[in-house]
Amino acid sequence: MRQAGCGPRPTVRVFTRNDPDQTKGATDMATTLTGLIAAVHTPMKADCTLNLDTIESQARWMTANRISGVFVCGSTGEGLSLTMAERLRIAERWRDVAEDLAVIVHVGHNCVPEAVEIARHAEQVVGAHAIAAVSPTFFRPSCVDELVSYCAEIAEAAPNTPFYYYHIPIRTTLALPAIDIMKAAAERIPTFAGLKFTHEDLMDFRQCLTYEGGKYDMLYGRDEMLLSALALGARGAIGSTYNFAAPLYHRIIDAYERGDMLTAQREQTGAMEMVGVLRRYGGIVAIKPAMKAIGLDCGPSRLPLRRMSDDEYRAFCRDLDRIGFFEYCSQPPA
Repeated sequence: MRQAGCGPRPTVRVFTRNDPDQTKGATDMATTLTGLIAAVHTPMKADCTLNLDTIESQARWMTANRISGVFVCGSTGEGLSLTMAERLRIAERWRDVAEDLAVIVHVGHNCVPEAVEIARHAEQVVGAHAIAAVSPTFFRPSCVDELVSYCAEIAEAAPNTPFYYYHIPIRTTLALPAIDIMKAAAERIPTFAGLKFTHEDLMDFRQCLTYEGGKYDMLYGRDEMLLSALALGARGAIGSTYNFAAPLYHRIIDAYERGDMLTAQREQTGAMEMVGVLRRYGGIVAIKPAMKAIGLDCGPSRLPLRRMSDDEYRAFCRDLDRIGFFEYCSQPPA
């Protein structure tokens, strides 16, 4: 049996120095995010303008399916395809409707002053539980020091909000070891809380997880490998498919925590089959159609992402049905 962590009742806890139960202590504040956190979609109208009214429905769906938090305007949320003004409005709307959901605002940007402004807004206007930033993706940092300098300038704009680095090499093509980033960030960023780790290098993940006695959060970002991350000690995860298949992942976690590895492996295989279908239909292109298939239409994706044709969508739904997706998909709120 493993220690309690990414368990059947996901929680979010925020620590301060005055908290008698605080376990970290390296920063002026730290946050512990556990359970399933959905990297939420940005809902859009047919003309790809924002559809902010749908966000309230998203929040209700997340709560009904035991999601503990939302990661706003990240990769799934098409954050880098949005204007700064749009990102601010989306974050404010999540603030208004989140209720018990933790709101983590992705603030990364190719333009550092705009990232700084989004971070400032996340703290001063939204009151976000945490912020996160991905590396710039055009003029990329060439070394850890340059990357952490970028992160530090952003984090400084939100001095009372925990900061996470969003590690996703497949998108940034930045092949820097996460453990090196963590060590440097821990020294230079007072609000550093950990990483959103979207990568397959599980040795690197484990090294980060155990650094300084496990002082920092490691939020795993590969849904199809959740069970492997749990076995290494993960307590929280951020992912796209938690939007529409949360019950399946809760079954993985529940089976793992009661020591039933055969069931956990079988359920994880189901998640892999689902991700395989998504990949066949374009990966990120297919995640909004998956939401539509369960009854929550978040509209189209913005260019350069393409839209599914009607025929392709029908074939996609048939393939989802073939693997039993509609038996374990997220359910609408009562």
